[in-house]
Amino acid sequence: MGTKRKICVITGSRAEYGLLYWLMKEIQSDPDLDLQVIVTGMHLSPEFGLTYKVIEKDGFVIHEKVDMLLSSDTAVGVTKSMGLATIGFADAFERLKPDLVVILGDRFEILAAAQAALVAQIPIAHIHGGELTEGAVDEAIRHSITKMSQLHFVSAETYRKRIIQLGEEPARVFNFGAPGLDNIHRLKLLNRQELEKVLQWTLGKTNFLITYHPVTLSKESPMKAINELFRALDHFPEAKIIFTKQNSDTSGRIIGQLIDEYVLRNQNRAAAYTSLGQLNYLSMVRQADVVIGNSSSGLIEVPALQKPTVNMGVRQRGRVRGESIIDCEESESQIATAIKKALSVDFQAMLSKVKSPYGEGGTSKQIKEVIKKTKLEDIVMKKFYDLENVKKD
Repeated sequence: MGTKRKICVITGSRAEYGLLYWLMKEIQSDPDLDLQVIVTGMHLSPEFGLTYKVIEKDGFVIHEKVDMLLSSDTAVGVTKSMGLATIGFADAFERLKPDLVVILGDRFEILAAAQAALVAQIPIAHIHGGELTEGAVDEAIRHSITKMSQLHFVSAETYRKRIIQLGEEPARVFNFGAPGLDNIHRLKLLNRQELEKVLQWTLGKTNFLITYHPVTLSKESPMKAINELFRALDHFPEAKIIFTKQNSDTSGRIIGQLIDEYVLRNQNRAAAYTSLGQLNYLSMVRQADVVIGNSSSGLIEVPALQKPTVNMGVRQRGRVRGESIIDCEESESQIATAIKKALSVDFQAMLSKVKSPYGEGGTSKQIKEVIKKTKLEDIVMKKFYDLENVKKD
């Protein structure tokens, strides 16, 4: 094969790195591939725990750090951060000269990376495209990245069809399921005692795990929803509550502040963590009686561990969901009712039959094989695949 193919993986947040981990390991251990790693976004922010250190501890070399997060979480601040990111990625790509860039998801720093790769004519492989999250600005970002990318790795058949509907060549859209499920199959999850030791926290008879992110397209302040959630949690005084902190989205900081205040008021039963990491997070899901909030993991990984999800509000509206998901509005009464349902004997009994609609794992290895074998010579020039001109896919 001659020179090794340089595959540049970009990560900007703890959650997305957890999903990319096994793919990075697959690329790293392949003798025909050369892994390049660029970290950006929250990984470089003291506020979010400087999680780039975790990547290094996991045995990866970081080739470039693109520092772009301004301390402001206003719309203007986020937009300016995107501008800085685009400049930073332009320089990083110029130095690293990758053959292919791998990105996952729909965060604003990933859009900046895609723009820089597009202009530099570096092919892009995009993971988790075609999904809907109608309550978040991520929706438009995700579909924009799809149009800039050459290879698409989706997590469900519905999403594969949607990407083809967006004009992408069917032969370049692959449904191997969600890479996050590889963590469930390949990580040895901690038992209750091991987890309590790591968290320095004693679990109770009933345990709630909560991740709530701002709904970026909502005109309403996230304060209203998070306060409704707190009031709903007060209906269950016996439950121990673990919060994982929000992303660096618009209005994210106010949510973090309110969570800290709630934990202070409820020190005997609530704790908050900036970054649990995949192993601790999934181990906590396994110990939880119900997972509450509006995170995508509630729809993707949690059902694979056969746990119920109370999914609040519109942030994940449009995503494929299994029968362990209980949707509710962001009101105290609806959230409390949904939690009661999740804890009910009948619902808990049904969970053993639940399967994730996002595949069975083994995703990362399949993605690696495609990015290794696909001819890249003329891949940047794309034709728009028109559904009307095609009798059948």
